[in-house]
Amino acid sequence: MINLDDISLRVAGRLLIDHASVALPEGARIGLVGRNGTGKTTLFRAITGDIALESGDIRIPSAARIGQVAQEAPAGPEKLIDVVLAADTERASLLKEREETLDPERIAEIELRLVDIEAHAAPARAARILAGLGFDDAAQQRPCSEFSGGWRMRVALAALLFAEPDLLLLDEPTNYLDLEGTLWLQDFLARYPRTVLIVSHDRELLNESVGFILHLDQGKLTLWRGGYDSFERQRAEKRAVDQKARARQDAKRKHMEAFVERFRAKATKAKQAQSRLKALARMAPLAELASEAAAAISIRHPERIPSPPILTLDGVSAGYEPGRPILRNLTLRIDHDDRIALLGPNGNGKSTFAKLISGRLAPLGGTMVRAAGLEIAYLAQHQLDELVADETVYDHVRRLMPEAPEAKVRSRAAEMGFSGATANTTIAALSGGEKARLLLGLAAFHGPHLLILDEPTNHLDIAARQALTEAINDFPGAVILISHDRTLLDASAERLWLVAEGTVRPYDGDLDEYQKLVIGRSASAQRKETTGTRADERRQAADRRAEAAPLRKRVKELEAAMAKLERSIAALDAKLADETLYTRAPLEAQRFARERASAAESLARAEEDWLHASASLDEAMAS
Repeated sequence: MINLDDISLRVAGRLLIDHASVALPEGARIGLVGRNGTGKTTLFRAITGDIALESGDIRIPSAARIGQVAQEAPAGPEKLIDVVLAADTERASLLKEREETLDPERIAEIELRLVDIEAHAAPARAARILAGLGFDDAAQQRPCSEFSGGWRMRVALAALLFAEPDLLLLDEPTNYLDLEGTLWLQDFLARYPRTVLIVSHDRELLNESVGFILHLDQGKLTLWRGGYDSFERQRAEKRAVDQKARARQDAKRKHMEAFVERFRAKATKAKQAQSRLKALARMAPLAELASEAAAAISIRHPERIPSPPILTLDGVSAGYEPGRPILRNLTLRIDHDDRIALLGPNGNGKSTFAKLISGRLAPLGGTMVRAAGLEIAYLAQHQLDELVADETVYDHVRRLMPEAPEAKVRSRAAEMGFSGATANTTIAALSGGEKARLLLGLAAFHGPHLLILDEPTNHLDIAARQALTEAINDFPGAVILISHDRTLLDASAERLWLVAEGTVRPYDGDLDEYQKLVIGRSASAQRKETTGTRADERRQAADRRAEAAPLRKRVKELEAAMAKLERSIAALDAKLADETLYTRAPLEAQRFARERASAAESLARAEEDWLHASASLDEAMAS
């Protein structure tokens, strides 16, 4: 149990958490949510002891190991697999001591402890985690220094997950991941055996991977049972109840005030008026729940919609060096109202395809035809670096409207969500979400016919992501999405294209099927890594058969019972089909009908039991 007892936190003079208390159940998986800037990351730093509380106390079991992703990603010459294995400091220390010690008794103790902590299975477990986060066998053997910052952050996340701390703290871990890595992490966290506290704006992850929501709002912490959708529903119900209570209180207050005003001057009623005044003073007003509506996100609409198709590719290849294409044989069509999501792990060519479509990359071969006057807007996360920190929102909009009067420039800034004085805010002072909203407005400034969005939800909170979804769905042009946000894809994408094996092709399944494919690949890799010799395989198969024997017997028993019940029902149906039975022996007809209903009910139960038993048998044989 982790107890936060009457804690207050202040940063740069601003009170973020005000005398808040909450008890977090041991072993629970908890999503920490709240608007950007409310203090979620600051709370993490208080839990780890990096900043001091203004008041109150945080009590964590003394032996508990707390883990969070390292702020600096590994960047040395060590292989990825070695970096992850080193995160288990006890195992690393024991292995080092075993190599150095000459004491036979100590060596025996070390070996026993290595067995207890399953140290010999550690390389396979580390490889599984790295594979789930997008590193194949070859990549796991490469040095960290060869990877970009985003990929090295994945290595840091893998090391943390491998260490399995008693309290796992994760702050927006999906920001470094693609959809495939996010789906894997979602499944991993849902099965994590210890306490997890995760800050995330990924609605799907908060629905599928956590059992509690810890809400930070107006300086207070409230723990809700269930995932994010359950939290929203419960909070809406509480809001409705509180609004009714507030209305009743307001009516009561007005009634009492009217009584006091009417009778305070009358001697016969003065005592009652004084009593009402005291009651009014004791009546603490019920707090108004702050609205969490995000600022609207607007995507400028095109002035005209071109005739379909707006873009066709016939045998196109794309890459950055002549003769070395990354994508080949692209034969595709994009229509004016398409909503396309690109699937496939990072490194397979999604960004290359987006640059090809947007015109930032010329095809190496084949034919690509665009509709006349086609306007394409492309938004990628690296474009955050293109904003000038010491310039204002107004300056960035003015650059695209050099001849326009100031009123029109400010009107366009307001259209992007920066009205009045907020347009004079410097880029450095904007939040991540505000920068993302500005980038989207600048990218779609001229009303594009095709909008390409590469990870547009990074830095957006849940309310802003909902606003983005609504803006995309309201946009009349075509959209191509690259995103790890499953909720956004579910709500906005109508077609799925898979970028894999050096090409792009339509994916016939839906996102549920794709998730099963991703998790299935991970499970398959896990089985492959843990498979030993042929003798081990035969022994494992024999063990599975032995474990499945009772289930197989149960399935056969249920099948026999179902066959018997079906025969009984058929016989009763034959009797009940005799029309003379109902006049000749009505009581017997009633008995046959009751027996038939009972047999049908028993058959339904047997079929349900058979389905469960068969599924359990399949699972046992597959494990």
